[in-house]
Amino acid sequence: MLEKLFKLTQNKTSVKTEVVAGITTFMTMAYILAVNPTILSETGMDKNALFTATAVASIVATLVMALLANLPFALAPGMGLNAFFAFTVCLGMGFSWEFALTAVFIEGIIFLILTAFNIRELIVNAIPINLKHAVSAGIGLFIAFIGMQGSGLIVNNDATLVGLGDMSSPTVLVTLFGLLLTGVLLALRVKGALLIGIFASTILGIPLGVTHLPEGHVLSLPPSIAPIAFKFDFSKVFSLDMVIILFTFLFVDMFDTVGTLVGVSSKANMLDSEGRVPRVKQALFADAVGTTFGAMLGTSTVTTYVESASGVAEGGKTGLTSLTVAGMFFLALFLAPLFLMVPGAATAPALILVGSFMMSPILKINFDDYTESIPAFLTIVMMPLTYSIAEGIVFGMLSYVLLKVLSGKMKDVSVIMYVLAVLFVLKFLV
Repeated sequence: MLEKLFKLTQNKTSVKTEVVAGITTFMTMAYILAVNPTILSETGMDKNALFTATAVASIVATLVMALLANLPFALAPGMGLNAFFAFTVCLGMGFSWEFALTAVFIEGIIFLILTAFNIRELIVNAIPINLKHAVSAGIGLFIAFIGMQGSGLIVNNDATLVGLGDMSSPTVLVTLFGLLLTGVLLALRVKGALLIGIFASTILGIPLGVTHLPEGHVLSLPPSIAPIAFKFDFSKVFSLDMVIILFTFLFVDMFDTVGTLVGVSSKANMLDSEGRVPRVKQALFADAVGTTFGAMLGTSTVTTYVESASGVAEGGKTGLTSLTVAGMFFLALFLAPLFLMVPGAATAPALILVGSFMMSPILKINFDDYTESIPAFLTIVMMPLTYSIAEGIVFGMLSYVLLKVLSGKMKDVSVIMYVLAVLFVLKFLV
């Protein structure tokens, strides 16, 4: 049945490889189960209900990705988008969380319409092949930076923005151990190297005080979502504020998802001869359904997770990888303390090393043509420096259009790229 559903032989993979890949992806993104409720609860939303909403929204969206698109990508409420929801819309602009949820719900419906009419698919396919390879490399730097920052290896420095963390810190030591162990396992071609590294680092973290064992019952029923589900506020739906908030949600989510799909597909050699992502329309439906359904449950925008790259690095090629992730999120509903026990220091090595894997498509970029190489470079470097996949794509695509036009190579630019360039300029002005 699994063979028929996911075409494992055709994709040159196996059940074992796909399951290990799925568990690895889940372990690198399981932090969202703790972080999303913490961020959104700042608005006054019920934290326990948010845990359940986060897990269920992730399950539904990832199942759509698995069964409809047959791609190894996982989805969950997006980081950055949840912060915009809580700290900008609610705490900054003074709107209720019910109003913010309404914006997310409308965004999801717009995404469903855009996907149905192939508009989002056109955008994905319009990105030039060199920029697609650059997106992969940029995401690599970005997730490596996330891993280093989350482990304390890289810290804030008021003089230079970033600096080296305390190398004697138990958190950093666990990360360095995980990096070394996982690196050796990868060099020895050991299957499941990333997952073994996560488990070993988690165990080492216990005596060092980095891993905190769960207190009380490990097994429990998930909290009710009643306090936050279907709590919409349509009273200001036609206001200018709603337009601005909606545009921001739409823009960031669209290009985060597009960037992740393109970048990880490029790394996994899944792009076709014309540089297109396979079954991209079905993949885009997954985050549209997830966002709409997630808003109903009471959580912020659902997007495709860049941590999916860790599962792809373990050999994940089909929807069985994402089906496994959905299964892990289901288990997490009842075993939350066990999954939340894994510290960031244990998953950081996987993110850092996957970052290095994601860099390889840079070798396919044409650096002899400056109208290709400069936009590619800006795409790569702006992702970690702006802490945003979407902003990296904006700088890359906008510079691509401008350089091509000003150097007399207008024929290289598609109509869709011109339209996107205008929208990007408007985005900066807004």
